[in-house]
Amino acid sequence: MHRAWWVALVILGALVAAAGFRSSTGALLEPLESEFGWSRATTSGAVTANLVIYGITAPFAAALMERFGLRRVVSLALVLVAVGSGLTTVMTAPWQLWVLWGVFVGVGAGAMALVLGAIVANRWFVESRRGLVTGVFSAAGAAGQLVFLPGIAALASGPGWRWSALVVTGAALLLVPLVLLVVRDRPADLGLRPLGAQPGEPLDEPATRHTGSQVGPARLAVRTLRASTRSRTFWVLFGTFWICGWSTNGLIGTHFIPAAHDHGMPETTAAGLLALIGVFDLVGTIASGWLTDKVDPRLLLCGYYGFRGLSLLFVPALLGPDIHPNLFIFIVFYGLDWVATVPPTIALCRRHFGVARSGVVFGWVFAAHMVGAGVAASYAGWVRQSTGDYFTAWLTAGGLCLFAALACLAISRSPERGAWNAEGEDAEVGAVA
Repeated sequence: MHRAWWVALVILGALVAAAGFRSSTGALLEPLESEFGWSRATTSGAVTANLVIYGITAPFAAALMERFGLRRVVSLALVLVAVGSGLTTVMTAPWQLWVLWGVFVGVGAGAMALVLGAIVANRWFVESRRGLVTGVFSAAGAAGQLVFLPGIAALASGPGWRWSALVVTGAALLLVPLVLLVVRDRPADLGLRPLGAQPGEPLDEPATRHTGSQVGPARLAVRTLRASTRSRTFWVLFGTFWICGWSTNGLIGTHFIPAAHDHGMPETTAAGLLALIGVFDLVGTIASGWLTDKVDPRLLLCGYYGFRGLSLLFVPALLGPDIHPNLFIFIVFYGLDWVATVPPTIALCRRHFGVARSGVVFGWVFAAHMVGAGVAASYAGWVRQSTGDYFTAWLTAGGLCLFAALACLAISRSPERGAWNAEGEDAEVGAVA
């Protein structure tokens, strides 16, 4: 087996561990409120801090990986997640929740966000296989829900929510030695070519090396952002991914369990449904990665956002104390579409900004995703506290997704030309397209 698959397997495990605690917040809101007497606005605010810091970390983490390598950054990120998760077991005040969920877990998980999967796919696999590999990495978030969420909800309802936090701590720490042992920054470090490369090709594809990799990570991230903002495509991807985060992590990921509980559904049942979304997302996102290698990514995004928006408009009529067929159909449909937007978005970043810059560019696009999620988490919490239900939050998310579907059609089919393309990179950008 090519070493690329071993690297991909360990990185997949890291992504799953990071997603595990990220997905647990929805199951822990009510237990925390019950024990400490905190309001929904307080706990939702901590989730917002987590999501925003998680997203803003991504572009700087991508630059750090360019500068210091994958192994160092991922290992440190896993330790941060373990520390942040473990220390929640001894917290006593809301500000401690904000610091631990927001800063420690936010920064650690943000360093292992989807940007990590995009960088590994770019370095270890040839272009014809990157879409499928990116789809697999994107599904890791769903796998985190699948693996952790039912157990986290059961522990929170039984022995207590502290056991849930300790499970994530242990899983993150166990992965650190695997990362140090297996992961290498590039195939050339082991005298290998990327998976799928033909004999005789260079060991290291020059296009995967960022021309600014020797500058400081912060400067590299900011410089890439400044250049990318001159592109219309960047702003469309930035805005639509902001809406993507609003409608997934921010609303469904954070508030689905308490919203279902408002309608009389047990929390463990709601957590099981959210995990089931993760099961179908594994299928949907991997299929989306395969389609991205064959279909215009713009059209895929238009379809994904459009169908997601329509499905969200029906949620208020579907929730109830029991699982009926219409609700199950929504779970299946929404699961297939959960993060199917990721592979075509990454592909458009490569097409319009080049392989070398796509990791950092997608980092900024992903930052918009998580800021949107953070705003939605607080907005939905405010709607619930002020009106007594989530009806307005569902309608808002559905409308935003329909707008995003139309916005994707404004992306040009061929790569734009401009200052964001470095000298000598035009040919490489065109080749990716």
